[in-house]
Amino acid sequence: MKELSLHILDVAENSLRAKSTLIEINIFESTAKNTFEMMIKDDGCGMSEEYAQRILDPFVTERTTRKVGMGIPLFAATAESANGELRIKSSPGKGTTIWVVMERDHIDRPPLGDIATTVTSLICNEDSIDVVFVHQVDNHKYTLDTREIKENVGDLPLCTSSVISWINDYVNENEIKLREEIDNEISS
Repeated sequence: MKELSLHILDVAENSLRAKSTLIEINIFESTAKNTFEMMIKDDGCGMSEEYAQRILDPFVTERTTRKVGMGIPLFAATAESANGELRIKSSPGKGTTIWVVMERDHIDRPPLGDIATTVTSLICNEDSIDVVFVHQVDNHKYTLDTREIKENVGDLPLCTSSVISWINDYVNENEIKLREEIDNEISS
């Protein structure tokens, strides 16, 4: 995959299949440590620790529609190509956490990509789940939490075009703001 946002979406879709009700997506970037970390955590059905380690093998999948599962192995390969790693922690009945770290400025680290579309696609995919998205670069961050949005929109479904448009704009505007704040700090 050419963008990290697509890897994130792939993992989050696994969370949907695991019957999650809450998916947390956290991106932490440190310019000082030169790290780019992503954590995708869910409260789904989880899996045994043994099986969690086996899913790094592309020929291990629970899907019945095909015999290979390339998402997690490709994400791990992407991390390794940028001098990083992927770790999985899971417990049956308690959910799964995928943690990925790589060098922020590594030439082989793909760009984050269209994270706004990833987040809105995930939210629109299943209205019964909640999504918390946090992106932090050094001391600057923003958060999107569908639980707060649901409180504000009442009975209006999140997949309504006006709500989805607002969510997409909110993420895009905050991504631009993060980059501007970091660029201003670097240049001063």
